[in-house]
Amino acid sequence: MTSSGTTSDGTGPGAGGPQPAWELLLPAVAAPARQRGRSLQGALREAVRTGRLTPGTRLPSSRELAADLGVSRGLVTEAYEQLTAEGYLRSGRGSGTWVGGAARAAAPGVRDLAPRAPGAGVRVDFRPGTPDLSLFPRAAWGAAQRSVLAELAHRQLGYPDPRGLPELRGALAALLARRRGVVADPERLVVCSGVAQATTLLGFALRARGHGTVGIEDPGSPEHGRLFAATGLDTVWLPVDDEGLVPGPLAASGVRAVVVTPSHHFPSGIAYSAERRAALLDWARRVDGFVLEDDYDGEFRYDRAPVGALQGLDPERVAYAGSVSKSLAPGMRLGWMLVPGALLDEIAERKRTMDLGNPALDQAVLARFVSGGGYDRQLRRCQRAYRERRDALVAALARHFPGTRVSGIAAGLHIIARVPPRYGPTERFLALADAAGVALRPLEEYGTERPDDGAVRLVLGYAHLPETEIARGVALVAGAYEEERG
Repeated sequence: MTSSGTTSDGTGPGAGGPQPAWELLLPAVAAPARQRGRSLQGALREAVRTGRLTPGTRLPSSRELAADLGVSRGLVTEAYEQLTAEGYLRSGRGSGTWVGGAARAAAPGVRDLAPRAPGAGVRVDFRPGTPDLSLFPRAAWGAAQRSVLAELAHRQLGYPDPRGLPELRGALAALLARRRGVVADPERLVVCSGVAQATTLLGFALRARGHGTVGIEDPGSPEHGRLFAATGLDTVWLPVDDEGLVPGPLAASGVRAVVVTPSHHFPSGIAYSAERRAALLDWARRVDGFVLEDDYDGEFRYDRAPVGALQGLDPERVAYAGSVSKSLAPGMRLGWMLVPGALLDEIAERKRTMDLGNPALDQAVLARFVSGGGYDRQLRRCQRAYRERRDALVAALARHFPGTRVSGIAAGLHIIARVPPRYGPTERFLALADAAGVALRPLEEYGTERPDDGAVRLVLGYAHLPETEIARGVALVAGAYEEERG
């Protein structure tokens, strides 16, 4: 090629330095005639972004570059003008065209920030919170999707009601009334991106009403605190005993809103007693407050019928939130919240300004899946599988760690295991498990309580593990313990 580039300080190619590789533009002009202009612009733009054309490099004249590339001068002129307008190039009358200094290369690589990725060396992961993603009903979901795509009216692909498609709100209201005993008015149901967004929406609404602090269960999910913090609300831990949230500390805390898991407390697995449910609602009425009921896995009960939702006792004081994250897959980002009337307008408007509503197509498919009975069949399938895995975990603990007491096993996707003190202390036990390639999570991570009886308390998730892996994981930890003991 005959054309050359020179840097503005006279030290570049025109001064004996390396020549810019204009050959890098040849693939662009090899495109079909109608695409050459756009391809040339893209190639020049990428060369500047990546630093192959450095700031201050002088580009050939449009006539020279056109001759070198075998294209029309007008095509090159148009490319120069477009990239000058965008800030990639700069030019002056009679002084030529230069690479500008505004562009910076993007950070290399694409990171995956998905949570819970097991670290290197993890052979069995007992950390809770994930269902078995292989149980997702691909065939049934695909059939529902094809049916919806064939029948969905064009207008339904426009911006939806921010509360959710009417057909999905109706289907979910019927499902929740039947299965969870809630007072389910479709007009008060807001479809959202899981319980996390429901919590955030409620946090903004409470903040707008003058709330500054929200109570969370101790032990409980630290995620609630992080979500409320994102809305500007502080949180205070409130103790939970074998019956539920303790009334005295709740009354003394001064909060007027709490988030609870009364049907299957996270992580202990207890169900709130009738007395504690009544006391919690009496408190909410007395302080003109609200309760967020996170029904995170209320569908999964194995040894007795599910405990009805708290919201059914007072829908004007309790916001009820749930999702398909455990029953279908967390990656679907579909959930719901039944909202007290006093908060509905604020939450619906906040949902609108936040994201204009969840994707209409996904909502329509879920509505079809629920109303056609697919969701009920999926729940039955998951319950059978998870009950068998729970039993396998309990049996493995009894075999390898005699004397271990388990609780919270009647429902949910994890158990609480109290391993006898002779296997402790907790730090040593966790270190042995880690060395054996087994990921565990201690109960102490979920609250402020630190029992001093020497027992090892673990929160063990089992839903995502086949029975053989459950047995293998417990055996690996037991083997590490025996090896250390000599």
